[in-house]
Amino acid sequence: MTNIDLQDIISLRQEIHQYPEVSGEEKETADRIKKFLSQFNPDQIISEIGGHGLIAQWKGEEEGPSVTIRAELDGLPIQEISDLEYKSTKQNTGHLCGHDGHMMMVAALAKILAKEKPKKGKVNLLFQPAEETGQGAEAMLNDSKFEDIQHEYIFALHNLPGYPKGEIILKKETFASASKGIIIELDGKTSHAAEPENGISPAQAVAEIIQQIKVLPDTINELEDFSLVTIVHAKIGERAFGTTPGQAVVMATLRAYKDKDLITLDNTARKICEEISKKHNLSCDIADTEVFSSTINSPDCVELIENAASKNGFETQYLEAPFRWSEDFGLFSQAYKGAMFGLGSGEETPSLHNPDYDFPDDIMDHGIKMFDGILKQLVY
Repeated sequence: MTNIDLQDIISLRQEIHQYPEVSGEEKETADRIKKFLSQFNPDQIISEIGGHGLIAQWKGEEEGPSVTIRAELDGLPIQEISDLEYKSTKQNTGHLCGHDGHMMMVAALAKILAKEKPKKGKVNLLFQPAEETGQGAEAMLNDSKFEDIQHEYIFALHNLPGYPKGEIILKKETFASASKGIIIELDGKTSHAAEPENGISPAQAVAEIIQQIKVLPDTINELEDFSLVTIVHAKIGERAFGTTPGQAVVMATLRAYKDKDLITLDNTARKICEEISKKHNLSCDIADTEVFSSTINSPDCVELIENAASKNGFETQYLEAPFRWSEDFGLFSQAYKGAMFGLGSGEETPSLHNPDYDFPDDIMDHGIKMFDGILKQLVY
């Protein structure tokens, strides 16, 4: 497999780590990536796809498949806690999921493609905005500029703390769960706390909604596989001891291995909320947020990933069950033939989304060689 100098790759990763941008605001990050890619003579770079997304493309001389390798641009709205020289310079914003590392493993392929263009087909290096909110993939897929580029295969990885560094984590079919957030707003009537009978309080409705929707995975017979409901927030009225509350909000995350089970969970939760609200003379409004489809891996693509790991001499591990977390890559892997794999980032590495997490640069080479190994099987 191709070896390249990683010094500038690691330096840019650490620079990007210093200047993270949250979902939808990744302009400077995309500009840094575009400037780096431009050095390596892509046939074209298309910017501002579905927001700040971009694609750099290298074309082969012969007909062949169009292969896309995807990374994410966005950071998280979390305050970083570290003593790193390159720690985040932005308040309450940090690259605490490893997207900075993912970006550079994909961007590093430009060095390889500049030295050895694909013999056939096309290679697309894709940098997606707004992964953390579940909005970026859909925005890119719906952009006409994205439709103008062929995508027959699509691959991505995610670094995984808790697994040995450099180990490749594989799963056929469902790799990661579908999920969505629901925001349940209840509206009644406020009154003086001394005269609750003159108001319509949502307090009892909130208690019943929480009790009933959190146990849905145990009470719905139609569910085919794992599902989970997590209550993440609830608020009744204000901090006013003289007031009987008239408004309330409950927020929950619904999660399932299968998209159809997520739909069943969602429909049932809505029905319960509406029935309870009606019983207590409340109006009820339910909104969705951060919607993710399940990430489905093509068995053929998993085989290509396993071959790349074998040729590089990397250890592999097959998952027994999908991950419970969700990934915006799911929309891509359902639209095209593709797969996501995991890259172990250390058994002692802090968990993803933790304030002290930092992408370990010593696994950078593993990710680059894996993607290069996949491309070698398809376009060379």
